[in-house]
Amino acid sequence: MNAADQAHSPELAQAIASAVSLFRAAFPDARANLTPWRDDPQTRRFDERANLDFSLHFPGWSPRLESRSLLVQLHLEGSPQGSPSARPRLLGVLIRGMTYESERWRFTTLGDWQPSGSHLPHPAVVDTLQELCRGLFELFDSAPAQYRDGGGLAA
Repeated sequence: MNAADQAHSPELAQAIASAVSLFRAAFPDARANLTPWRDDPQTRRFDERANLDFSLHFPGWSPRLESRSLLVQLHLEGSPQGSPSARPRLLGVLIRGMTYESERWRFTTLGDWQPSGSHLPHPAVVDTLQELCRGLFELFDSAPAQYRDGGGLAA
């Protein structure tokens, strides 16, 4: 679900803005988009209320990212509209490296926190993505079940 459509409280609007700011600090050339999904009947069929989705678009091809855009999906516990005054708990993060044609890679906080796909980002970018995800869990005050490969907390 588009992040802009989910901001129904000041707390959640602040969390969305802070999440985008984390990414903009790491990728200053990127332009953020809080409404990456079209509002049409076909897209609405796949509406997931427990997600906050935003994207970042780069001015051109990024060889370090192996993509032109990032689609960021924050999976939340329950719908953000459930409690107007509380920030929902972050369950996981999915980041997709995209081109105009297709998805090139995906990075998720499930499993080993490593990207998979046909054209993987540079290892330094993977480290940045891992750090961004740790920052997102801190932002939403949700400790992930575990960080693997020495990335933080033990199970």
